[in-house]
Amino acid sequence: MTTTDSPTTASPITDTSGTDADTQFDAALRRADIVAAQLRATAAERDRANKAPLAEVALLREADLLQVGEPVAYGGSGLDYAQSQQITRRIARGDTSIAHLLGYHYAQQRIPHLFGTPEQADQLSRRNAEFRPFWGGVQNPRGAAGLTLTRDGAGFRLNGARTFASGASISDQLSVTAALDGDLVFLSIPTRRDGFTPQGDWDNIGQRLTDSGGVVFDNTPVERSEVLGDDPLTGRIPSAYQTLVTPHWQLAFVNFYIGTAEGALEEALDWTRLNASPWETSGLDQATDDPYILELVGQLRSEISAAALLADRAGDALQHALNIGPELTAHQRAEAAIAIAEAKYVTTKVSLEVTSRLFEIQGARATTSAYGFDRHWRNLRTHTVHDPVAYKAREVGDWTLNRRAPQFSLYS
Repeated sequence: MTTTDSPTTASPITDTSGTDADTQFDAALRRADIVAAQLRATAAERDRANKAPLAEVALLREADLLQVGEPVAYGGSGLDYAQSQQITRRIARGDTSIAHLLGYHYAQQRIPHLFGTPEQADQLSRRNAEFRPFWGGVQNPRGAAGLTLTRDGAGFRLNGARTFASGASISDQLSVTAALDGDLVFLSIPTRRDGFTPQGDWDNIGQRLTDSGGVVFDNTPVERSEVLGDDPLTGRIPSAYQTLVTPHWQLAFVNFYIGTAEGALEEALDWTRLNASPWETSGLDQATDDPYILELVGQLRSEISAAALLADRAGDALQHALNIGPELTAHQRAEAAIAIAEAKYVTTKVSLEVTSRLFEIQGARATTSAYGFDRHWRNLRTHTVHDPVAYKAREVGDWTLNRRAPQFSLYS
């Protein structure tokens, strides 16, 4: 496993250069809400079309949402990581696929601050703020033959394939994991590079606009500066701080799961107010007065609220760990990871229940394919089975009963 020693690990950037951080956060949330409303208006149509989400990423860029985690002095909003993933949650209320891309994007941008040198992290941070590149990820450790980095003079060559790589073909910058001399290394390379070929084979029932198909690297050149960290690149044990890389991704999942549930319920209630008819034996003039509908709405709203609070707690736990920095202990890392695992378990269960029961509120006419209300469940079901939530419950149980911390991997 490749790491950098703690003294040269880049710390999170939180400088806001005298700008009111709350004002920056509130402004970013407002921009996200506007984008979410725009996405919701065309979500069903775009889901059916299943086109590469180039226009959607452009919309995020135009709304200044791609660089919110960079310092104000560089041209960003100075948000911390937990705040950035609150933006992901807002976008999920309009379109889960685009929130998936944005949540991953924020996570990829932070990897240089965990594994890179301070110089690498600062250079990429400045570039993020100035040019607002969209980051794709080639990091899923499962599927295909994997990726291998080999030395080639002063540089390297990257070879291999991955079957799942969100946002890779439409990105400007790629965050990549590969094996070098048997250890894991993190790379940050421009997308338009010789030998890189997206397969364009993503055609699943949900998350259709995440550009998550396979990719192939064929003798792709990689410069030394694009491999994150100091020399020697291999043979080190990762610090607890560096292993926060996985909770970064997991917090993104938590937020776009619960954001999807929030948006799906709101959309269902809007439709019900305008279109639903009372059941013929209810004796009511309006479906919105039906006690069974009111009970279900109250149940789902309460579950969403509880899950959202748990998601907020998870974000606070990760941000606390990040703020400690390279001195983070293994125990402190475990506490953050478990808080996120708890939220992951609950938001998965709640969001799937909410999106599968919407039609009980709306009625049969809402199943008309033109509305596309089924996309909410399809999106969540597609993503949640990529990372079985039962393993998160197991991690929480093992920590609670035995005080055994989750073992670091790219899934925990």
